[in-house]
Amino acid sequence: MSLSRETNPDDAKLAEAGFDPAVAPADAIAKLRELKGKAGIADVSIARALGNIADTSAAAMLVEMETGAAGAIRREVRRALYKMKQHGIDAPESGAPAVSTVQDNASEKIDAMLSPIDIEGARIVWIVKPRVQGGVIRMWALISERDGLVGAQNTGLSRRELKSEREELERRAQIKLVDADWRVADFIACEAWRNTPESRRGHVGNFLTLRSELIASPPPTELVHPVYGELAAEAAGEPSVDLLKEPELLEWRLPDAFLKPYVDEIAQAGESVIVLSPVHKQERVNAVIDRATAQLLSGDSGRRIQRRLEDIAYYLARVGRRTQAGWATAAAARIRDGIDVTKVLFFQAFIRTQLGTVAAAEQQKAEAEPRLIMTPAEAMRAREAREARTRRR
Repeated sequence: MSLSRETNPDDAKLAEAGFDPAVAPADAIAKLRELKGKAGIADVSIARALGNIADTSAAAMLVEMETGAAGAIRREVRRALYKMKQHGIDAPESGAPAVSTVQDNASEKIDAMLSPIDIEGARIVWIVKPRVQGGVIRMWALISERDGLVGAQNTGLSRRELKSEREELERRAQIKLVDADWRVADFIACEAWRNTPESRRGHVGNFLTLRSELIASPPPTELVHPVYGELAAEAAGEPSVDLLKEPELLEWRLPDAFLKPYVDEIAQAGESVIVLSPVHKQERVNAVIDRATAQLLSGDSGRRIQRRLEDIAYYLARVGRRTQAGWATAAAARIRDGIDVTKVLFFQAFIRTQLGTVAAAEQQKAEAEPRLIMTPAEAMRAREAREARTRRR
């Protein structure tokens, strides 16, 4: 049963896509969840439609949408939740709070923007807060997965200048900055600061002082990532190997230092002087890959990979690639939950791809340079070739 009837031009697109507000609440909510993220369907319309459904499940979906929302979407979600509260329907506690922090009235006006993560593991974070005297103060941070916080600075801008700089950055770098929950952006920046080597911190300015100009609460140390609430159903599914075809995964390279020991072990299995059948060789290779998968996706390395998958999912969801965002969330959830990653096809394919890239680069380098040292197998083949030439003479 609906709380009220409101008309809006965007609502016609919901109707065209098959949404009927007159059906049972459970069916209406299921349809809205199905339509969320579809091309041509605005999240604002989804939130408005949910606000007209007198059901606690609708309130729960609105809470999911609020996590990580900004601007017009966040305002519409809050409006819908307020309308529900007036009709006696309280919003449930969010199952995925972004960061536990102390907030004041000013902090609620903070906005943030994030770039995608590039091939070098770098990205840009903007955190923006209105100034009393007009305009905004913007923190600009450059973050590297390898080096932590590379640079940070605060700049006072007018709204027009902020918009112009955003458009220029997107044009020049051929990327899209997405609106983000400022608490997620703040955690990313603080996490990068903590990961910055002490020897480099002097080169990136006094980040904590810069941050205090925008945010009064202490730097967060934990994050329950909002993608797990936004994509709860997808997180429970299987991550698809098709995710590896996406640019964000194609360009992702784990450090060579992590991969090389496994690549060398696989090469040695293929060059063993002991005669092995192709089946036995493949078994040895598979055992190395299983061990690499288990070790690289656990401990500190596993946490880094989980965090990157979460942030990839967050970005993909905001550029309208919800299916791929769901796969990335599902993969991150497998690491988070301690699932045996060697049994997950996506991770098997991911590690095989990473190892294959390093192996191919080493082979290319070897072909381009003369070899001064031969492996035992190569030495044996060379000796046999010399003996064969001697017999022919």
